[in-house]
Amino acid sequence: MSTPSAGTTVKRLFSSNDYLAPLPIPTGQKPSDVLNTVWRKNEVFIDIGNYSIGSAVMVLWPTTMLLFGLAYAFNDIEWWIFAASITGIPILIIIQSLFQKAPPPVRFNRQRREVCVPRENGEYWIVPWESVTAATTQHSSVNQAGKMTTGLLFIGFENPDPQAKEDDKHFSLGFYCGGGTTAMALWECMRSFMEIGPEALPITNDYESSRETLYGNNVFLDAICDPIIGIFRYTRDLEIGKLIGLIMGIVFLGGPLAAMLQIWKLSPPPDLLYPEIIEWSKPIPPDQWAKRSPELEEAIAKREAELAAQAAD
Repeated sequence: MSTPSAGTTVKRLFSSNDYLAPLPIPTGQKPSDVLNTVWRKNEVFIDIGNYSIGSAVMVLWPTTMLLFGLAYAFNDIEWWIFAASITGIPILIIIQSLFQKAPPPVRFNRQRREVCVPRENGEYWIVPWESVTAATTQHSSVNQAGKMTTGLLFIGFENPDPQAKEDDKHFSLGFYCGGGTTAMALWECMRSFMEIGPEALPITNDYESSRETLYGNNVFLDAICDPIIGIFRYTRDLEIGKLIGLIMGIVFLGGPLAAMLQIWKLSPPPDLLYPEIIEWSKPIPPDQWAKRSPELEEAIAKREAELAAQAAD
């Protein structure tokens, strides 16, 4: 599957595609885990997952509150039926997902410079890091409400088995993060970990074990008490911007419920329990670490020079 070279941008009338890898060169953005995709992180590997029940709740919450608020205000049975018909199916889908296992993560091993991609029926691929494909896509549309822009980060993997069937040659992950610079920042979490190290990543959610809090690892109390404590602290310290953001997150995005469900489903996150992958995930001596290819070294040096020139301007 051929793709344009990394660093290429293809613009059309209502869309824009940025190709980031292969080869995985710097994007110029700071790494930012905008969707809580980093489930597990250590000196050897990171686990990346695209299951986010919290994001689904925060997307559905405003619509649900608006429609049922209007139904309550008008006190009209037709409004209640309308609200239920619009939000009912998405709510049922979220409830159903709570009773299903979260899908296993994709594991990026920086010492071996390889990626473990779990597949169906207990199978997995071991894919060279420098063969991973990454691209962002962003689409715009115009309607009566104005301009709307959506986008995602796409990460693709090729089956290393040359004898694989046609329907088992490719696998991809999609992250609905808005495209553009936001998607690049999310990709930089993976690229920076593999090319620089874990110190390059920002502080991320630790789903490795249940959160240790004053409330006895109770996610229900966490969801209730943490926002309340935050409100009192920001009020006391007169941090008005953070206070407004927290209140908006609670009221308009359902932040406590989203956080509760996210932690409940991913503490601890799914693991890769294949015996070979457990061994593959162990540290190896530094002198055995895989090295960058000469092609990647040259591409990174060229890209860093371009970014330095842009910063100077």
